[in-house]
Amino acid sequence: MMSARGLLVLTIAVLGCIPAVADTGRPKVGLVLSGGGAKGMAHVGVLRVLEEMQIPVDVVVGTSAGSAVGALYASGMEVPEIEERFIEMDWVSSFRDDPGRAYKPVRRKRQDWRFPVSPGIGVRADGLHLGGGIIAGQNLGFILNELTREASLVEDFDRLAIPFRAVATDLETGEEVVIGSGNLSDAIRASMSIPGVYAPVTLDGRLLVDGGVANNLPVSVARDLGAEIIIAVDITDPLLEREEIREAFSVVGQLTTMMTRRNTEQQLELLTEEDILIRPDLEGLSSSDFYEAPALFELGASGTRKHAGELRHLSVSDDEWNRFRSGVKAHSFSPGLITAIRIDDNSRLAGDFLRQRISQKTGEPLDVEALEEDLKRIYGLGYYETVSYSLAPSDTAGTELVVRVREKSWGPNYLSFGLHYEDNFENDTRFNVATSLRMTGLNALGGEWATGLQLGTQPWIRTQWFQPLDYGFKRFLTLGGEYDRESLSAFDGEGERIAEVDVTNRQVDLAIGTELGANGEIRLEYMRGYATVDGQVGQPVAPSGSIQSGSLNLQLVHDSLDDTFLPESGAFAGIRGRVERPGLGSDRHFDSVTIMTLGTASWKKTSITGLLYGRAVTRGEAGVENSVLLGGFRRLSAYSKGEIAGEDAALAGVFGRQEFGGPFVSWFAGAGFETGNAWPSLGDARWNDLLYSGSVFAGVETFLGPLQVATAYNNEDDWSAYLSLGFSFTRLFD
Repeated sequence: MMSARGLLVLTIAVLGCIPAVADTGRPKVGLVLSGGGAKGMAHVGVLRVLEEMQIPVDVVVGTSAGSAVGALYASGMEVPEIEERFIEMDWVSSFRDDPGRAYKPVRRKRQDWRFPVSPGIGVRADGLHLGGGIIAGQNLGFILNELTREASLVEDFDRLAIPFRAVATDLETGEEVVIGSGNLSDAIRASMSIPGVYAPVTLDGRLLVDGGVANNLPVSVARDLGAEIIIAVDITDPLLEREEIREAFSVVGQLTTMMTRRNTEQQLELLTEEDILIRPDLEGLSSSDFYEAPALFELGASGTRKHAGELRHLSVSDDEWNRFRSGVKAHSFSPGLITAIRIDDNSRLAGDFLRQRISQKTGEPLDVEALEEDLKRIYGLGYYETVSYSLAPSDTAGTELVVRVREKSWGPNYLSFGLHYEDNFENDTRFNVATSLRMTGLNALGGEWATGLQLGTQPWIRTQWFQPLDYGFKRFLTLGGEYDRESLSAFDGEGERIAEVDVTNRQVDLAIGTELGANGEIRLEYMRGYATVDGQVGQPVAPSGSIQSGSLNLQLVHDSLDDTFLPESGAFAGIRGRVERPGLGSDRHFDSVTIMTLGTASWKKTSITGLLYGRAVTRGEAGVENSVLLGGFRRLSAYSKGEIAGEDAALAGVFGRQEFGGPFVSWFAGAGFETGNAWPSLGDARWNDLLYSGSVFAGVETFLGPLQVATAYNNEDDWSAYLSLGFSFTRLFD
């Protein structure tokens, strides 16, 4: 039989698990928060006023944006902290999955400029497949994990500081799904999964989307939880007037509003005279105004103060309020030490593949920053739709870290695309379209086979097998074949074009390499092939026929640029040594070194990029097929491409760019200065030989890369103009 002392200890333990509930003598208050996108931040203003009036909330129920605000409040987060989190949040990142270029391996970055568009199209034997939404929700998952970290061990939402429910919709049946247990961040994520925008979330075997489809103002759920008085906050969009329905987007928006408005009206009929309905005046603001947080807070607060008379009878005394808040604060949770790490996946890759990429150690506190860095790099490999984590009580004392990965439903073979255009409006127009098929997970170590095709003025084909030699991808082998053709122009000393020539290269290559940290790579490559110089028009400038090539190349690359086209931070540094010998199968005998560095720094919306490039043949003669070609956009912009050519070359440039506009729609303008030249030999180089080019440019970012217009002027009093799409500095090193 249990002793009196044991019974007392058990009673205290049980009471410690009971959330703050209504005291005897006052009604149980339920707070119901509707969905509404960015306008959901008005809910925070409502919370602020309820606290100012000392009105305890005993149950919180939310849909979509309301579930996010409600979950934070129910977990015990202070209202000022909720406001601060929403103001500082990187909302743009929540609407994209890519954690950033910095988290991709160097081998993947090398082709970013050629295939910048990865639209979520997969290829399998039964045809093409698409993802479940424009956004898988990868970055949103990280944000929600961070916001709910203090409640990460709570699996029963009745054990939160305030009992909480999130409402989602079963995509298969259209039924309302009330989520009251599990992982809190997953519940929010499911409740706000806008159909067609965010991919559905699978919980307990059900495919869930935004709760607004089934119940946008879940009064009924709060009533089922025992709420006697309901404070309902409705921020549902009103229906548009006929004259406002003019375009396709407004038609789609009207249909969506009809759906949510209808179920909202049904819920409003459940309110009684004792309940309070708050409808903040949010006219002029939309569900996409994520950067209007302070204004939305204030509108929510002012809308609530208008109902102060109705709310007053729910206020409690100072002593009772302090007891309520103390009970909320007492429900704080700490993850403690990580005592076990579990990988939850069913992918085709070996389990060690993921475990070796997680740096978190058992027996140590959770390092959230390092863990998210690891998960972003795993996601950057391109195999998974989502990579996330959760915490769970361990069988032993402490906490279990669960890393969850979900393979892309449209994989494992993926299509990417690109389009590149450059026109100087005079004598050179280049237009290319490109596509790539990447086949992944071909063996337990993560073998890949990628094939790229480019059609246009610069045809190019490359196929390559990538084979990791360990689970961590640190060491690897590649075997590839490549074909490319370049149309070159020759110019006389007056800048007049005197000839055109086509140089075609065919090669096979074998390389062994290793990763150097997160952003570095070194590889040793043997290349064998041949080049043909043909199609000459005008004066003969090169020998015709085939030229055999065979070389060893040692290449070291560091690439931490945050963007392929318009970097704002990071650096690129590359050095390549090439040895071409008859003994390796070549008709040439030469050694060369290529060096390139690129760095970018930003302050607010101003970015400065500096470039240094050099190529020198240190022994022998490389031949015309190995010439460096300068001229063209940002390669001495005031000169035509190929107007400056030689076996040795140097180029330096600095470019300043200022961004204008908002986070979703922006444009930029700037200026640049370039200097350099090319010579038959570096021994012929002189300071007074340097050419200069200054330029001004403006453009907009597109999904294909930046679209820019520019004009340039050189020290020979010549002008050039350009229209460019998809320019990248790193192409110079390829």
